[in-house]
Amino acid sequence: MDVAAIAVRSPATPSIILPRPSNAARLVSNIRFPRKLCTTSVSIPKQGHMSFSVGTRRRALVVRAAASDSDESANKIAPLQLESPIGQFLSQILINRPHLVPAAVDQQLLQLQTDRDSESDPNKQNQDPSSSSTDLVLYRRIAEVKANERRKALEEILYALVVQKFMAANISLIPSITPDPTGRVDSWPNDDEKLKQLHSYEAYEMIQNHLSLILGNRAGDLTSIAQISKLRVGQVYAASVMYGYFLKRVDQRFQLEKTMKVLPNAAEDSSVHKPVKDDARPGNGENTSQVMSHPELSPWLGGDVSPGGFGSGIKPTRLRNYVMSFDGDTLQRYATIRSKEAVSIIEKHTEALFGRPEFAITPEGAIDSSKDENIKISFGGLKRLVLEAVTFGSFLWDVESYVESSYHFVLN
Repeated sequence: MDVAAIAVRSPATPSIILPRPSNAARLVSNIRFPRKLCTTSVSIPKQGHMSFSVGTRRRALVVRAAASDSDESANKIAPLQLESPIGQFLSQILINRPHLVPAAVDQQLLQLQTDRDSESDPNKQNQDPSSSSTDLVLYRRIAEVKANERRKALEEILYALVVQKFMAANISLIPSITPDPTGRVDSWPNDDEKLKQLHSYEAYEMIQNHLSLILGNRAGDLTSIAQISKLRVGQVYAASVMYGYFLKRVDQRFQLEKTMKVLPNAAEDSSVHKPVKDDARPGNGENTSQVMSHPELSPWLGGDVSPGGFGSGIKPTRLRNYVMSFDGDTLQRYATIRSKEAVSIIEKHTEALFGRPEFAITPEGAIDSSKDENIKISFGGLKRLVLEAVTFGSFLWDVESYVESSYHFVLN
């Protein structure tokens, strides 16, 4: 199975590349829970004790267990542990009162907005014009630290909301990949049907195409066991998260236009495989970056994922034809992850799930992945991984839009 490199543009950098086995992977360190958080409606009055109020009723959540016990409970919910004060607080609510997470998030976003407005107040910035240059440098450094803390808190708010959506659907996120005594890693429950119900009919048709590209002729033989590079499975997972993000963004527009009955004619007929113009094919250098900015844009535009011809497994669907009706600029815009926070979440969640890959750069500049671990996984387990990843990306789009409505952070 070959995994194409995927470049996703973000406001922070010109591009972020999820590598082929021949490219270096971007690594992110593991995360732990700290303590402390204060807001007008949520407080932790003592170390190890936390309380919050909703409406007129007040209920205390008392956390008496050791930090290791808290980490263990959080690991049962999601592979990534949160370390900011807000992240720790939301993790405890996820464990004890997951239905209250949206209300708690609203309060934290209000506090973040208040803090950001306070720092950007021009009167406050110019209140001491006689300050020395050393003081000004110090003030700027403090402001940078606070901005980084807010960004980290915002990332963990987004992640907590994604996890809460899985919990609301009664779906357990796959824990960190660890082999059992037989070497198998896919001991998680089969939630394929639950995951399917979270997508529209048209979107799930596209997800089936995505699965066909990955599983190939094994799509009908889900009990077979394969030994696959852990690094490559991680790449597939990350690419599928991005695909889910893209798919939800496109499907949202598609469903709106379908409701308003303004769909283009191409999207109305899924039985015809629309021909592709020559200048839109991957062989054209002018459009290569556009084609490779998403894992399935190349097959959509007439190319194959690999010389083996997995691209031939893609079936015409209404949503696929709808996407092909986009002009180049629209297609590129929809294939872009909007915020650097969302990009960071994908990186951190994938590393928390699969661990930090071990490889070295040879003197010739190639990747030596001889220390890469091979894992035993059934094709059914691989399908479950991909379905979760696509759903994670779909949820990430939803929560990013939800948070943006209260706290502006999307730059494009």
